[in-house]
Amino acid sequence: MARHPLAGKSPPDSLIVDIPALIGAYYELSPDPSEPGQRVAFGTSGHRGSAFDTTFNEDHIIAVAEAVRRYRAGRGIDGPLFLGIDTHALSAPAGRTALEVLAAAGIDVMTAPEGGPDGGFTPTPAISHAILTYNRGRTSGLADGIVITPSHNPPRDGGIKYNPPHGGPAGPEATGWIEREANALLEEGVAGVARLPLDQALSAPTTHAHDYLTAYVDDLGAVLDLEVVGGSGLRLGVDPLGGAGIHYWPRIAERYGLDLTVVDDTIDPTFRFMSVDKDGIIRMDPSSPDAMARLIGMREDFDVAFACDTDYDRHGIVTRSGGLVPSNDYLAACVDYLLQHRPDWSGSLQVGKTVVTSGMVDRVTRSREREVYEVPVGFKWFVDGLVDGSLGFVGEESAGSTLLRRDGTPWTTDKDGIAATLLSAEMTARTGKDPSELYAGLADRFGRPEYRRLSAPATAEQKRRLKSLDAADSELSQVGGEPIESVLTHAAGNGAAIGGLKVTTANAWFAVRPSGTEDIYKIYAESFIGGDHVDGVAGEVEEIVKGLLGS
Repeated sequence: MARHPLAGKSPPDSLIVDIPALIGAYYELSPDPSEPGQRVAFGTSGHRGSAFDTTFNEDHIIAVAEAVRRYRAGRGIDGPLFLGIDTHALSAPAGRTALEVLAAAGIDVMTAPEGGPDGGFTPTPAISHAILTYNRGRTSGLADGIVITPSHNPPRDGGIKYNPPHGGPAGPEATGWIEREANALLEEGVAGVARLPLDQALSAPTTHAHDYLTAYVDDLGAVLDLEVVGGSGLRLGVDPLGGAGIHYWPRIAERYGLDLTVVDDTIDPTFRFMSVDKDGIIRMDPSSPDAMARLIGMREDFDVAFACDTDYDRHGIVTRSGGLVPSNDYLAACVDYLLQHRPDWSGSLQVGKTVVTSGMVDRVTRSREREVYEVPVGFKWFVDGLVDGSLGFVGEESAGSTLLRRDGTPWTTDKDGIAATLLSAEMTARTGKDPSELYAGLADRFGRPEYRRLSAPATAEQKRRLKSLDAADSELSQVGGEPIESVLTHAAGNGAAIGGLKVTTANAWFAVRPSGTEDIYKIYAESFIGGDHVDGVAGEVEEIVKGLLGS
C-alpha cells in the first residue's frame, strides 16, 4: 500500500469525526440481526464497530452485557466485575449502558469514577492487574472484568471485550458462547433485558468506586526495577496519545522519583492532536512512525521516550540513537535483557511469541539457553503460561507484551503497555545503552533480519480454504532459493491451529493468515539474508497461496 500524502501530518477538518452525531447514532440506530455485518462478532479482541455503521450501538452493549451476566452465572463466577473504559467517544456511553445491565442483575461492579484521580478511565492492564490481585489465593467468589475499548482503532469506533477470572483475554469457549448468546438476544429484541436507569445504577449499593490507578502504580515496583531508573538521571518523555492511562504518568513519576515529562496531556475524543497514520486514517498506534511523528520529532529532548495506544495495551519506544524502535526489535532486546536481569525467575521458564513475531526472538532466547513457546496470533494463548509462571516474557509483533513480576509470579495476563514502556527505561538505566543500541548489539551477533507485513485480496471462500489448509496440501520444496525446513499449520509451542500457513527455511520464513475483518489475507515474511531476499520471498508468497487455493 502506498503511503498516504497526509501520513505523519496533522489531520484536516475532513478527518475529524462529529462526536455528537456519533453518540447520537449509538442511541438512535438499532442493528438488524439479519444483516451479518450488524451482528455481534465477539472474537479474541471482543466486539468492535462504529455506531455510524450500526455495528456498535446501545443494543449491542445491552446484548453483550447480558450475555456476560449469563456466562458468569452459568459458571459460578460470583465475585466483583471490574469495569473499565478508554477515551474513545463511544466508550463512556457504552460503559454506562453496561453498568445499567450489570447493576440491575445485582453484580458488584468496580468502576473508576469520573471525578477520581484517573478521570474515570482505566487501562486494559490495570483491569487485568485488578482481577489477578483480587483473585490471588481465592478458589471461590472470583472476579472477572469488562474493558470497553476498540484499542488503537480510529475515533469513530467502539469496542467491548471480556476478561474472565484468569485476567487475560477470553478464550474461544467464552467468546463463542458470549457471541452466540448476544446474537440470540439481538434476534429476540433486547427490550426484555433488565436495566436500571443510569442514576439508580450509579447509586446502587453494588456499584463501587475503585482506585485502579493507585493499586496499579503502587505495585509497579514488583515488576520493574524503578529504583535504578529514579537514580539514573535519565530524562524520560511520554506522549499519552490521549489514552486511558494519561493520568497514570504523573503519579508514576512522583511515586518512583522519575525525571519524566508528559509532552501533551490533551484528552479529545476526536484525537485531532494525532498525526495521520500511513493510510490516511487517524489511528492511535504507537508502533507506527506516522502516528508517532510528534514524539519522534522530540527524540533529542530525551534519553528514551515512549507512548501507548488508547487502552494502553500496546507500546511504542523512541530513542535518541535510533528513533522509533520496531516492535520486533524491541521484543528481542527485552528478552535478552530480562533473561540476564531477573535472577529470581525460574531457570526453566520459556519465552512466548506468536508465529508472526521475528525469528530474532528465537535466536536470542536460545542463546540464553531458554526455549521458545510459539503460539498462533492472539494473546489469549499466553494466559496459562503466565498464570503458572512457565512463561517469563511474552510478546507479539503488533507491539503487545507483558512479563512476570520480579519474583516470577503473574503480573498481568493481558498486554501491558505501561510496563513495556517503563522496561525500556530500566534497560537503559542498568546497561547504559538504550533499546536501539541494545538491539544493534544483538544484530551484530545474530544478523540483522528484514521484516515485511503485507496484504492481498481474498474472497470469503479463499479465506475459508486458507484457514483450513493442511501441511500436506503444500508441495513446496524451496522458498527464496533455500530448501524448506518446515511447513506448519499448527503452532510449534501449543499445537493450536494457526488459521493459515507458516513456512520456514534456514534464514527466512513466511506466514499467511486470512483477515478476520476484511476481504484480504495477510502476508508476513522475514529474512536474515537481507531486504532484497525478503522482498523476493514476499513476492513468491502470493503465487504460492494462489496455487494452494487453486485460484
